[in-house]
Amino acid sequence: MKQPEISSAAHARRDIPCAKQGFSPTFLVLSTLFSICLIVANLMEIKTVSIGPMTITAGVVVFPVSYIISDCIVEVYGFSRARFVIWLGFAMNLLVTLLFQIGLWLPGDADWQGQAAMETVFGAVPRILLASFTAFLCGSMVNAYVMEKMRIASEAGHGFSKRAIVSTVFGEGADSAIFFPIAFGGVLPTETVVTLIITQTLLKTAYEIVILPVTIRAVGALRRIEARHDWAGPKEEPVYVK
Repeated sequence: MKQPEISSAAHARRDIPCAKQGFSPTFLVLSTLFSICLIVANLMEIKTVSIGPMTITAGVVVFPVSYIISDCIVEVYGFSRARFVIWLGFAMNLLVTLLFQIGLWLPGDADWQGQAAMETVFGAVPRILLASFTAFLCGSMVNAYVMEKMRIASEAGHGFSKRAIVSTVFGEGADSAIFFPIAFGGVLPTETVVTLIITQTLLKTAYEIVILPVTIRAVGALRRIEARHDWAGPKEEPVYVK
C-alpha cells in the first residue's frame, strides 16, 4: 500500500533565523540525537566490513540515521535550523576528537595495558578525520539544501517521500565522493575506492527507503507536537494525502 505523503499549508513560510526563535524540547532532543549519531558513526567508520562481495564501513549502520533526522528538521523547522544543527554536530565531533587526543597524550599508569588498543580506535590519523569532517559538512548541507529547495518548489508541500529519497542520494553521494578519496586514495586501489563510493551511496539510500514509512510518521508527529507551541512556526494540522 502506498504510504501517505505529508503536507502543510504553512510549507511556504519564511524561515526565521534560529537566534530569533525559541528552541522546543523536541528540537533539542533531535539536535542531540543528530550529534550522537555523527560521533558514533565517525568512531565506527574506521572499520571496513565485508558483506558478500561488498566492502563497506561499519559507520553505514548509524550514519543514515543522521540524514533521516536532518530530513525531519528541514521539513518541520526549515533549512536555517537544519544548518544550525549541522554546524552543531560538526562542533561536537571536533570537541570529541580533541578530548580523545588529550586522553591519548596523557601518560598512562604503569599497569595500563590498553594504550595500543585505544590508539587504534580513537587515534585516527588526521587524514581520516579531515575526510570525515569535510564529507560530513558537505554531505549534510547538500542533503538539507536539496530537501528544502524541493519542499519550496512542491505544490502545497506534497511529495515528502520523493524529497527524502532524492536529497539522500545527493547528500550521501557527495559525502561518499569526498570521504573515500581523501581517506583511502593511494592506500586502497582506485577500483576499491570507487566501489566503496557507489556501494555506500546505494546502501544508505536503500536504508532511507526502507525506513521511509517511519520517517513520514515522525514528521507528522513532529508537526502536531510543535504546532502546540509558540516557537513552532505553523499552527495548522498536517494534511495527509494518499
